[in-house]
Amino acid sequence: MKINSLQIEIDGIDKEILRNLMEDARKPILQIANKIGISGAAIHQRLRKLEQAGVISGSKCVVNTKVLGYSTMAFVGIYLDKAARNPEAVRELRKIPEVLECHYTTGNWSILIKMICRDNEHLMQLLNTKIQVIEGVSRTETFISLDQQIERQIQL
Repeated sequence: MKINSLQIEIDGIDKEILRNLMEDARKPILQIANKIGISGAAIHQRLRKLEQAGVISGSKCVVNTKVLGYSTMAFVGIYLDKAARNPEAVRELRKIPEVLECHYTTGNWSILIKMICRDNEHLMQLLNTKIQVIEGVSRTETFISLDQQIERQIQL
């Protein structure tokens, strides 16, 4: 498989390494090596190649936000009065810790954000005091997620 314009070749072993790490980024390299049937040094070499090519851009710890008291997830479509206001709006959205993702979109909204809140009241407070007051935001459209039914990465 060729990835991106870098034209890096990834083979079945690379895919197996990636599958294992996508399942659990803390899985020991030697455990993966034993499972695949190659040396730990070979795994390290392949990982270095994948990192240098940009296929792997990091690893992360996934925190269960519900356990921390954030029970409301919402998607907010943000209408800007002018597309040119996008950079300043994004700069302000970055200051709101509850905003997890921000996407520049086609269609009616200029921006689509994903955010977590303690509850609906917290969501309303953030909308009224942090988001709708951003210069250039003409209005918002909010969708509350009742349940996340699929969460995954691309399959290799």
